Amino acid sequence: MVCTSVPLATQIGLDVLKRGGNAIDAAIAANAALGLMEPTGSGVGGDFFAIVYSAKDDKLYGLNASGRSPLGLSYDGMKAELAKLQRTSIPPTGMLPISVPGCVSGWTELHKKFGKLSLADDLAPAIRYAEEGFPLTELVAYYWGRAIPLYKGLPGAVLETYTLDGKGRAPGKGDIFKNPALARTLRLIGETRGEAFYKGEIADKIDAFMQANGGFLRKSDFEKHTATWIEPVSTNYRGYDVFELPPNGQGIAALQMLNVLESFDLRTMGFNSPEALHLLIEAKKLAWADRAKFYADPDFSKVPLAGLISKPYAAERRKLIDLNRAAKSVAAGNPALGDGDTIYLCTADDEGNMVSLIQSNFRGMGSGIVPPGLGFMFQDRGELFAMEPGHANVYAPGKRPFQTIIPAFVMKDKKPWLAFGVMGGGMQPQGHVQVLTNMVDFDMNLQEAGDAARWQHEGDNEPTGEQLSETGGYVEVESAFPWETVRELRKKGHEMRFGLGGYGGYQAIKVEMHDGQRVYVGASEGRKDGQAAGY
Repeated sequence: MVCTSVPLATQIGLDVLKRGGNAIDAAIAANAALGLMEPTGSGVGGDFFAIVYSAKDDKLYGLNASGRSPLGLSYDGMKAELAKLQRTSIPPTGMLPISVPGCVSGWTELHKKFGKLSLADDLAPAIRYAEEGFPLTELVAYYWGRAIPLYKGLPGAVLETYTLDGKGRAPGKGDIFKNPALARTLRLIGETRGEAFYKGEIADKIDAFMQANGGFLRKSDFEKHTATWIEPVSTNYRGYDVFELPPNGQGIAALQMLNVLESFDLRTMGFNSPEALHLLIEAKKLAWADRAKFYADPDFSKVPLAGLISKPYAAERRKLIDLNRAAKSVAAGNPALGDGDTIYLCTADDEGNMVSLIQSNFRGMGSGIVPPGLGFMFQDRGELFAMEPGHANVYAPGKRPFQTIIPAFVMKDKKPWLAFGVMGGGMQPQGHVQVLTNMVDFDMNLQEAGDAARWQHEGDNEPTGEQLSETGGYVEVESAFPWETVRELRKKGHEMRFGLGGYGGYQAIKVEMHDGQRVYVGASEGRKDGQAAGY
């Protein structure tokens, strides 16, 4: 089974499985296709994170394929560059938010450890579509059209690469789009198993482009880059072991929220009742205060991981919730340090292997910087560094910025139960919790859990330095929310708004056992163009 946000990418993943590839091959192939077909949310210029269940090892593996900031740009150098722009924070476009793209290193690590086909075989379908063209899906075309005007005037080949006329006409729904430059890049990556990207021809071209256009990345940054295998961390929520990846990502915020919520009887309160929604929102605020203070690259800051996701710490934080009033300000807690401590896709094969993978260029299509002849845009993930001295997430050379993209995995009785993800910046941990409570507390099936009306709390503490607003932030809800719930939440002091979008996208694969046989159930929600399909 393969579930992605673009039907053609789903079909590519299935074709790879049919040709003898496994879930890992299918995930790489689908991810490469999405970088071509949904560059509004992904691409080889971005990062990714993955959780892999290996049936042979009966074990979960975590992979952090996120890149680091340029070694040649110091904190003082960054401050000086920002001063030229009359800014105090890192901008979303241009050279300053660019970090080393980790995506290709993630593919090569996944493939080296688990792949069955060659990496060139995994990338071949995306290469063919890049050369011959593909029709744009509706939502991708909408975001593509909104993005292009933001990048005019930046150095590089953004218009030549991402428009139909080379001047600014973005492709629309149903238009056939080709990216021959990306095809060449992917072919080199496949033939050299990633070496060309970090140590060879592609790295040389990037270095030359950066030096000619005032950029800061150099070939040495690429040569020193590595993806990192990491241990997923978990908490148990009502008998389900929920796994996320540790910082520099934000996945543990979902675990913190679940720990706080565990002692409340959400089922009796009812789905989308004001009582249940109030608790979910307040739990989010508590987690976000810690997220803003502690989540950062663990190579640069000691993250109190074990304390943050412990049950005793959740019990202390839970005491701060007023059942009748919305919190207007929330301080970070004091977890024990101790020593123990936005595309999403999922795939599953006939051996029982499963992959939960999320990949992004961050804001929009990325930084707007496209090296000529390479066919991809650099991410702008470095925008998420703080510039406040002493902050855990403060900018430093060779450092991984705070990341929003998080894959998730759930085990039940020590067996795989669910691979899933929810896209969309800070919506992601909130979405993870909503999907899980929908299934565990409110007995929804896999599709219902993703389709159900969502909420998101905004205006909160952030790892870039922003603090919760004096009003306590605000809650956006989708139009399907009951008016009675909105009214009662306002009585509790929540600022309520109806939002038009930004509630993420969702894909999932669930494992069921029927008469001793494994059956996969897939879901892909209607907020995206996606498809869940199996054979």
